[in-house]
Amino acid sequence: MTKPLIHGLSRLELDEACKALGLPSYRAGQIWTWLYGQRVSDWAEMKNLPATLREVLACKFDIVSVLNQKLEGPPKGTRKILVGLRDGECVEEVLIPAGDRRTVCVSSQVGCRFACVFCASGKGGYVRNLDAGEMVGQVLLAWKEYGDRPSNIVFMGMGEPFDNTDAVLKAIRILNDPDGINIGARHMTVSTSGVIPGIERLAGEGIQVELSVSLHAPDDALRSRLMPVNRKYPLTELLAACRRYVAATKRIITFEYTLIRGVNDSRPQALALAKLLRPVSGRVNLIPLSPVEGFEGQAPTAGTAEMFIEVLGKTGINATTRLSKGTTIDAACGQLRMRAGGGDSRKTLE
Repeated sequence: MTKPLIHGLSRLELDEACKALGLPSYRAGQIWTWLYGQRVSDWAEMKNLPATLREVLACKFDIVSVLNQKLEGPPKGTRKILVGLRDGECVEEVLIPAGDRRTVCVSSQVGCRFACVFCASGKGGYVRNLDAGEMVGQVLLAWKEYGDRPSNIVFMGMGEPFDNTDAVLKAIRILNDPDGINIGARHMTVSTSGVIPGIERLAGEGIQVELSVSLHAPDDALRSRLMPVNRKYPLTELLAACRRYVAATKRIITFEYTLIRGVNDSRPQALALAKLLRPVSGRVNLIPLSPVEGFEGQAPTAGTAEMFIEVLGKTGINATTRLSKGTTIDAACGQLRMRAGGGDSRKTLE
């Protein structure tokens, strides 16, 4: 991993790299078009570049950042890709088609250091951050498998995006570039476990991406047990940051709440959640727990989500149930984890 990834460069950085090589300005545009208009994965395919220039570029940049190591799931249903990285590590991404929507759930880290008890991603610990090019590469892999440009990107895969804020924001800007992949900012969502500095950073970035905040409990004692991040960023401080975010961006936050039978799914807890969120402009996604190896919690009984929707609705909070897809291939909410790539992906990528 000594060479930087070409897909990790913004358009401005690519312009500057070409200038440093003494190239005319139009060369950067040609390279950008090959990368995102034609989506080539070999320098040799850039036919309108001189062979000597292609050799120079190949020496300075890697053009293959990720590799599809394994694809699971039915062609027209939810699918999961085991993504091989240049150093032999792997992450998982998920393709979720729904009507005209082609959503990609992107990972931002190998593993996760936040250790939410019902999430598989942190069970094996944390290895490293992904760089922007590796996240962009996941979207390009999804494009190839969909046979069309993805319409929506959610940074909800492995890792905490705001534990890797710089790279995530850079990837968003590359994906949003109108001369590149051109995915609208409002079609991208960043999901956080409640890392306040990341929320504050996003509020000042001036990009209209969606923000999703995972709550999963209406009080500090339970949330700290389920999500250790709450010990550092407790609910009072988190909700205050969310109010500041809404005031600064004029955007609505989506609060994620995984329903776990006998843990956080009672009527009193629904009432407490309604009281907690009443001062914030937000909506709630209720997510019945998906099975996670190593966590003994169970999905809620029938009617629980409807009860929460009723309770929240009476206080003016819009709530919906999000049924996790891909459970049979361990691709549902909370099920992504570090897995062996079945070989040395560094050798395969080269």
